[in-house]
Amino acid sequence: MPNVSGTSRRAALHAALLLPATAIGGFAANDAVTIGLIGSGNRGSGVAESMAKAPGARVTALCDIVDDRMAKTGTRLGVSPNRFYRDYRRLLESDVDAVIIATPVTLHAEHFEAAVKAGKHIYLEKPAAADIEGCKRIMRAADSADRRFHITFGFQRRHAHLYRKARQLVESGAAGEIRMATARFLKSEGAAMQAARTRPPLSEAERLDKWHIWKDLSGDLIVENNIHSVDVLNWFLGGHPLSAVGDGGTRVPDEGDVRDHNFVAYRYPDGTQAQLTGATLATPGYREVLEQFFCAKAMIETSEDHLRVFYSRRNITFEKPQREMTDEATEDFVKRIAEKQPQNNAISGAESTLTAILGRIAMDLKREVSWDEMMRG
Repeated sequence: MPNVSGTSRRAALHAALLLPATAIGGFAANDAVTIGLIGSGNRGSGVAESMAKAPGARVTALCDIVDDRMAKTGTRLGVSPNRFYRDYRRLLESDVDAVIIATPVTLHAEHFEAAVKAGKHIYLEKPAAADIEGCKRIMRAADSADRRFHITFGFQRRHAHLYRKARQLVESGAAGEIRMATARFLKSEGAAMQAARTRPPLSEAERLDKWHIWKDLSGDLIVENNIHSVDVLNWFLGGHPLSAVGDGGTRVPDEGDVRDHNFVAYRYPDGTQAQLTGATLATPGYREVLEQFFCAKAMIETSEDHLRVFYSRRNITFEKPQREMTDEATEDFVKRIAEKQPQNNAISGAESTLTAILGRIAMDLKREVSWDEMMRG
């Protein structure tokens, strides 16, 4: 069994990413990339619709255990009912080139392992898993994956033009070293969550359908929702933190047991501190999702709806995105497959999930918890 935290694994993955396109089998540039969707809920169908807009992509198969949901998605995407599957293994046996995995979080590891074995390109929705073992399973499967196949997570910010521009400011040294970072993911509780909280679940199937309000199924607010901010922190700071300390809780108790607010401070290897605030307690309709990096020469503020760079009071730049981030991410996924430029990003995706889990454990234990302590647990 491979060592999921060793440098040999990282070196092997890095070497695989450097393979020239001519060394990798796959598609001619003008071939259509056929895609199967496993999990046709709101997020899965949204990602599939976005991916279907990418040049050279066609969604040709769907899998779900809820027939009505699959039928509605199939109608929107023009997928024939004879390509509907209730068993994900049957879809993986089909001729699709790639799969979107957008099932409940606790099923991600099982479905990811099967997709790797089936030899498919994989777009895995975040987070990797709800627990440490699920993340380790995904890391082991990623290590074993054929390097001809493109594997990535649904962390759209890594593919967004403005986020990449901001990252280049850090990487090039133009902004100077990062000295401190903050991230906020503040929103009001959405209609879907409110509807889920109307009554206790009557069965395990219904509980699974409402997986996002239960810690053991979703990983808690920090893992299922704030993971986007956590991933940006890791991306800009060059890897996972050494430790975390934090607190949080539930201010408005209701059905389910996920926290509705959390505050976590992460300590990174170079000494940089990063602070995360997440909550669903905001005034109805309010939303603030952004990250700030306080560097030696500039403050960089990244967000789903802008990039702001503060050099001085008289020198502040501000840009709005030209495209929706999910469209940028799905188009990049299809393009890499078509142009034979695969990457395997599963390890960083799993490490961002583990970073969120580290914050959850620190809140649970109400003390500082190190990365190594978590991984030994």
